[in-house]
Amino acid sequence: MTGAKVRDGESPSRSADRRQRQVQEEELQEALRALLMRPLLGPQHESFNLVVRHEKALREWFLRETGWMLEVERGGARLFKRPADLGSAVRGFDCYDRRRYVLLCLACAVLERADPQITLRLLGERLLSLAAEPELNALGFTFKLTSQQERRELVSVCKTLLELGVLGRVAGEEEAFVQSGGGEQADALYDIHRRALAGMLAAVRGPSTWAPQDAPATLDDRLRALTEEPVLDSEEGRRTAVRHQLARRLLDDPVIYIDRLGPEARAYFITLRGTMAARLCEATGLTPESRAEGLALVDADGELTDVAMPAEGTEAHATLLVADFLARGCRQPKPDGVVTAQEPAAPVRMADLVEFLREAKVRFGRYWRKSARVAGAEAELADTAVRRLGKLHLVERDGDALVPLPALARFSLGEAEVLSPREVERAAAQLFDGEVLELI
Repeated sequence: MTGAKVRDGESPSRSADRRQRQVQEEELQEALRALLMRPLLGPQHESFNLVVRHEKALREWFLRETGWMLEVERGGARLFKRPADLGSAVRGFDCYDRRRYVLLCLACAVLERADPQITLRLLGERLLSLAAEPELNALGFTFKLTSQQERRELVSVCKTLLELGVLGRVAGEEEAFVQSGGGEQADALYDIHRRALAGMLAAVRGPSTWAPQDAPATLDDRLRALTEEPVLDSEEGRRTAVRHQLARRLLDDPVIYIDRLGPEARAYFITLRGTMAARLCEATGLTPESRAEGLALVDADGELTDVAMPAEGTEAHATLLVADFLARGCRQPKPDGVVTAQEPAAPVRMADLVEFLREAKVRFGRYWRKSARVAGAEAELADTAVRRLGKLHLVERDGDALVPLPALARFSLGEAEVLSPREVERAAAQLFDGEVLELI
């Protein structure tokens, strides 16, 4: 018999049906993962066609498991993800600070009022008028577009909008605009994709719906007002809201710690976290990692993380070394993936971390880039490592003190052995000779 193999006693038609269901499940998982990583998808993205093909199943799954709405149209797909933890400072675009977010919002306001096409220079000119608003200036925000740094900030915002599919480059080059001083001869032309632009704000209520005298005053109040969702006044409605909140955190946050949950969420989580994790992992391809202190859904492929660890590069290596240094007092998981509770880890001073990297530089510095080997570079490496670990909810920083969190234990490496090229060749030869060699 030629062609696909079938199971003993299984007819070719049933085998074909089984294979078709398997393909559909794999496609659904790929589409779901694509939306989790990129909630705003356009036709230019590879997974968009899969999302369109499985629109109904995706919409039902997200609504049931997380309460997130999914809209799919010919011009794009938007998953309206809303974070469960509004106080988390680890989300956002890479290298974005508050100033750049202001520029992004102002750029979107310009595009909303623009023609179907706009040039980079015209976008900058119109953004200047919005940046000159007295309310923004009173908060210390200024933007003149006269320096190369300011032009680079504008180009960075445009590149973000290009990646999101809000803009489509027609002609021109952004770097020429930065270097030339914004002259007319160095410009870029963009198409504005209205569907993607309209999906930029994932809010329950638009900020323009408040009268000026009724608008929330503080940032925290504004975030809550924008994302607060109605909850049915019943026991089932409250349980559903708690389940959605926990599912959002499992899918969107690196880890859930039980002691950070409210009483109602903690009681639900302790009772049903195994069932919830199994259901989410079956749909997404994630792997549950359970501790007495909480739960994480781990992506072995590293596709659903903004901060990969371990990774390549000097900063990534230094981060792994710092993680091991901080995790030495944490317990390792048992074979069943669960560890017992432990006493909170003792805080570590930043000065001690810097000293540790100074000593590590002697041993590993020859593998690092040149700028990381100069005197004093270990302080910058330590700061970068702490920021990366903080984004993964592995440490908390309180002034000059670092508090290791329980999930950091999974990155305890043990003593590293650095082999010379000749030793690596010898080890490889021993492996091929059938000998067992453990390299840590």
